[in-house]
Amino acid sequence: MKNLIKLVVNLTVLCLFFLNSSFLYSQENNNNFTVVLDPGHGGKDPGNRGNGYYEKNIALSIALKVGSELEKQSNIKVIYTRKKDVFVNLFKRAEIANKAKADLFISIHCDAFEKSNAYGAGTFVLGLHANQRNFEIAKKENSVIFKEEDYEQKYDGFDPNSPESVISLVLMQEDYLDQSIVIADLIQKAFVSDLKRKNRTVKQAGFIVLKYTYMPSVLVETGFLTNKKEGAYLNSKKGQTEMSKSIAKGILRYRNSINSDLVNNDSQLFSDLDNNYTDKYFLKIQIASSSKKVPLKSYNFKGLGNLSYLKDNNTYRYYFERTQDYTLAKLMLKRAVKSGYKDALIVAFKNGKSITIEEYLSSYKN
Repeated sequence: MKNLIKLVVNLTVLCLFFLNSSFLYSQENNNNFTVVLDPGHGGKDPGNRGNGYYEKNIALSIALKVGSELEKQSNIKVIYTRKKDVFVNLFKRAEIANKAKADLFISIHCDAFEKSNAYGAGTFVLGLHANQRNFEIAKKENSVIFKEEDYEQKYDGFDPNSPESVISLVLMQEDYLDQSIVIADLIQKAFVSDLKRKNRTVKQAGFIVLKYTYMPSVLVETGFLTNKKEGAYLNSKKGQTEMSKSIAKGILRYRNSINSDLVNNDSQLFSDLDNNYTDKYFLKIQIASSSKKVPLKSYNFKGLGNLSYLKDNNTYRYYFERTQDYTLAKLMLKRAVKSGYKDALIVAFKNGKSITIEEYLSSYKN
């Protein structure tokens, strides 16, 4: 009997140990939000040298300042792909993020262009090039692989100069695209609302550094070193501090939205993303029409929020969300369709009046 009691006690202690260990492990995993910050270029790869500045140095300084901002918060772990002026190949950068099982990967860069009047900040997620300009940006950043040994084997024959090679890049990040767009848009809107930077919007392009990461991933082009005024700003302590705070703000808003399940379960996030825009051009998602006026309550519209309507003769047309970003509008449309509005569509407006999508895309300049 004593042996039986002893066995039960031992088993109970053992079970409590494992339960407690599991709880602690689970608690650590649930509460810690890991961000990998990737300062572009480094070492033998200086990046672009617009107006004599070094992209690698500016990217590193901004990344370190972003990390410093994030580390002021509880339960955020920051990992850097480099913390000094060293060369790190693109595959290794992704490997660092994957090994850390990071929640987010942010690669920081400075842009360049043949014309010195180009300016503004932009964010990119992995995808097919929408135009030649996006392809040129990606080609410039991807060309660093030529500095690596055995790059042809390491990157499965990827050729930065070939548009066809980009198609293979897109597939691996497809599962994280929606989340990548959300975080990219949060960073982008922080640039615009806080710093009044020219909005170059969220775009898709084939950056190989984003291909191998298994998490939401964004590449930030903080501005153009080839623009004399903007280059001086990005090279200054003031500019680097301001840019880093905006990037950190976007990351924190994303982290907070994840914690409160807003990204997947509530459209409030999209309302918050878009509340800084007052331009005459904008997009909405039309979800329904009716001869009756329906109260704009979430429970009347399958849980969707940020609702509005327009009355056209005797017909009420109901809309979900509002944005100026066509890429984000497509994400919102996907959300509406998933909620049950199979016939939902993107509708464009100018000064409050409906226009065609074609007119919107040709007239609205980002």
